[in-house]
Amino acid sequence: MNVNSNSYTYTFALIMVVVVAALLAGAASVLKPFQESNIALEKKQNILKSIGVMVERDAAEKPYDEMISEFVLKGGQIVESPKSTAFDIDMAAAVKVSADEREVPLYTAEKDGERFYIIPLRGKGLWGPIWGYISLKADGKTIAGATFDHKGETPGLGAEIATDAFQSQFVDKTIFDDGAFAPIMVMKGTASGQHQVDGISGGTITSVGLEAMVNDCLKPYVNYLKTVQ
Repeated sequence: MNVNSNSYTYTFALIMVVVVAALLAGAASVLKPFQESNIALEKKQNILKSIGVMVERDAAEKPYDEMISEFVLKGGQIVESPKSTAFDIDMAAAVKVSADEREVPLYTAEKDGERFYIIPLRGKGLWGPIWGYISLKADGKTIAGATFDHKGETPGLGAEIATDAFQSQFVDKTIFDDGAFAPIMVMKGTASGQHQVDGISGGTITSVGLEAMVNDCLKPYVNYLKTVQ
């Protein structure tokens, strides 16, 4: 075969494309279970973090199983025969459904003799999805902790939602006022009162997105939380 011919070049390129594609597909197939396991462990780690339990990702399985119970909620009531387990519900898909019809996960935890309710969050920032968890104390209205993360917010600006300094502001804020749902407000300027936190300087769009995410994702839980207050 003439190695300088066009046919040789095309044939060689085609073979290399097929070989590389096969190798990549094989690698993806082999690595997928490990990736899924890491994602699940990170999710459990963040749920625990929302109630102040700090563990490494690979060590999250045991404390999660010991402390966390999972339920599915719809219309403010626990669903006896849900379509999916709470842990497997895709929040990116769930938030596209109206709050009244949304089937959502509810996590409860027992820590040091106290009960907590943990609510998952999903929304949009400036450059992509943002997500997190908010935990409520046994009274069903006082925030015990919050954790947020993002896919591609700007470092030093919107990405600050993932810092302890920002997240710690939510502790002891309340989401009810005289029995009525009171949305959390992420303020441009100095926050005051039990329903406000300071926004991120230079990260206005991310702050607005986070406020919308928190309040939209809390709505499906309001009626249920009223029953535990």
